[in-house]
Amino acid sequence: MSTLVSCHGLRKAHGDQRLFEGLSLHLEPGARVGLVGQNGAGKTTLLRVLAGQEEPDGGRCMLRKGLRVGLVEQDPAFEPGRSVLQVVLAATPAGEEETRREVRARSLLGRLGFGAPEQQVDTLSGGWRKRLALARALALEPELLLLDEPTNHLDLASILWLERWLQAAEPAFVVVSHDRTFLERVVREVIELDPRHPGGLLRVAGGYRAFLEKRAEALQARAQAEAALDNRVRRELEWLGRGPKARTTKAYARIQAAEALQAELARVKGQKPGETAGLEFGSTGRQSRRLLVAQELAKSLGGRCLFRGLSLLLRPGLKLGLVGANGTGKTSLLRILAGELAPDAGELSRVDGLQVVYFAQQRQALDPTVSLQRALCPDGDAVVFQGRAVHVVSWARRFGFLDVQLSQPVGKLSGGERAKVAIAGLMLRPADVLLLDEPTNDLDLQTLAVLEESLLDFPGAVVLVSHDRSLLDRVCTLMLGLDGQGGFRVLADSEQWERELQAAGAAEGARARAERPAAAPRPERKRGLGYLEKRELDGLLAAIPAAEARLGAARAELADPAHAADAARLQRAFLDVQAHEAELERLMARWLELEEKQGR
Repeated sequence: MSTLVSCHGLRKAHGDQRLFEGLSLHLEPGARVGLVGQNGAGKTTLLRVLAGQEEPDGGRCMLRKGLRVGLVEQDPAFEPGRSVLQVVLAATPAGEEETRREVRARSLLGRLGFGAPEQQVDTLSGGWRKRLALARALALEPELLLLDEPTNHLDLASILWLERWLQAAEPAFVVVSHDRTFLERVVREVIELDPRHPGGLLRVAGGYRAFLEKRAEALQARAQAEAALDNRVRRELEWLGRGPKARTTKAYARIQAAEALQAELARVKGQKPGETAGLEFGSTGRQSRRLLVAQELAKSLGGRCLFRGLSLLLRPGLKLGLVGANGTGKTSLLRILAGELAPDAGELSRVDGLQVVYFAQQRQALDPTVSLQRALCPDGDAVVFQGRAVHVVSWARRFGFLDVQLSQPVGKLSGGERAKVAIAGLMLRPADVLLLDEPTNDLDLQTLAVLEESLLDFPGAVVLVSHDRSLLDRVCTLMLGLDGQGGFRVLADSEQWERELQAAGAAEGARARAERPAAAPRPERKRGLGYLEKRELDGLLAAIPAAEARLGAARAELADPAHAADAARLQRAFLDVQAHEAELERLMARWLELEEKQGR
């Protein structure tokens, strides 16, 4: 099979900031590639170049003729006022009868977990918007799938679903991700964009652990080569400093060689990326053993109880991880602890003068029009960090920003760079308690490692909401799982939470299969459809949308808060949903069988 993509000598810059230069890359059918690199290294830009949505400044990117490419962007945008089904239909290839296109779109949405295709896009959470972006890309029936931070805003159950889907996916894919566990499970090759590597990238076969080993070896060899080159240049400079008297051809050649060595050393040193972010959260040093006490907290939203009877003691050194599906109340609990939201029941007591720093998941506070310099340093040219003044240039370099970026508007920064700006603001405030809601979103892997160390070193209490399993397991001394139905449980680590999710999913699937009527044995397939089968297929094209409408109504009935106190009614609604799901699955299976038999 022919190569999908061949890139030669790619060059790209944003203003004065060079992203990559001389980059060459080839992708073959079946590729399973993880793309990593520091924030601002050009990962998103490279995906857009591969997708044909952005042109390089130099070099060539050639796609196999007729190659279908699907791109799932980091922050997917959808036309407002449209339904989930309309979004996917708009992406499906033209040239097929409209009803069949709709059935295919509904089938795709069903496989991705969408139970209500008519739902408006504007009502979707961040995790479901990611799923819809994936559905839109898959509607193209791509041979190459490009995914930019697909796990951002997904809960653990959705991440596990995406892992399983990618492990069995047909198209080749390139995924940009900071989730180390996710990368280890789904990719067969890792590519790092970094100017320190020859050609601007390092390509390693295997998962993320294999990449870390090879990367350490490559950087050590690079450092040794640079040190050897530095010694040669120093010796040549000493020779030139003695002023050679014999202006022979041989002497001239050595002078030229010395100049070439100096140029090579300058080039190598100039390839070094920005420094890894120096994250360090300031502490007040308070030693009180009871910083914040929560007793019997309860909170409901939209008629649904998120948690009840929840008690916590935040003390210095506690690192508490909060896990649970999207919508189970993790952010609400953080806001209650921060004093931004009142509980429905229970009490909070704080030590006098308690200093709480809250990092919100949504970072709208950053004005995209202001310059990076003003965002990092709103007042004057310096900030006060841990009691001393730090000039804005030094402060920016601490987070890996280049001097030329200081005049750029915040809106031009990558998602990870904007996250660093938000974290920089928090570091200026001494804290007793850190409340962090998804702080890892968009951060590069190097910064993640530094964030881990800074949280481990922080002497106060930390409450951390994150779906990054590696971060949770390394930092947290205790984990709390919320089920979104009023309950919660203490967990040892993310693996225990993952096992419980998988067991619950397996039990639900087994229950649904047990209640589903046994399917009649399939007759031996014959080529083509008979008259009655053709009529049946035409009937299915109308029956499937009607079945989906009945399922949507049953789910709405089940979710109606007015029935929350009526156990019998809830049980009937639950059974109705299961019956409609089984009926829709039966209709879809029969439609796919007839379609295949018809040879379409």
